[in-house]
Amino acid sequence: MDEEQLSALRTHLAALVRGRGAHLDAEAVFGGVRDEHWGAKPDGAPHTLWQLLEHTRFTLDDLLVFSTDSHYAAPQWPEAYWPGGEAPSSPQAARDSLAALQSGIEAMVALLEDPATDLLARIAWGDGQTILREALLAADHTSYHLGQAMFLRKQLEA
Repeated sequence: MDEEQLSALRTHLAALVRGRGAHLDAEAVFGGVRDEHWGAKPDGAPHTLWQLLEHTRFTLDDLLVFSTDSHYAAPQWPEAYWPGGEAPSSPQAARDSLAALQSGIEAMVALLEDPATDLLARIAWGDGQTILREALLAADHTSYHLGQAMFLRKQLEA
């Protein structure tokens, strides 16, 4: 892959991780959620907006740490990946979580855009993963849960 192709790949990955194109971004989904909706769960819904936000934030952070920290230790699945409660402790906790998710997205983008990052090199402490694979996983996972959250938000606002 030449430099021009690599630059284009980095640009496309950054847009995908940010939620551009056919995907909503985190602000479009979670921005403006009414305080009373964070912990609400319509009949049959498996999660609340708070749970989806926190799970998405935590998982993105975990993928970023795995991608960059040779001392990475996997959190306990599934307990560590989902919040204990259905609602945030306060509306500010939800805003803080959204800000942390957005910061995590930008940290992943910075890693992808860094010319020193070899997107195709195996992560030495992994078992075959690459930064490219982790970025695609981050984008896919985030997009999936943002879609769930948007559907839930529409139910709550109906």
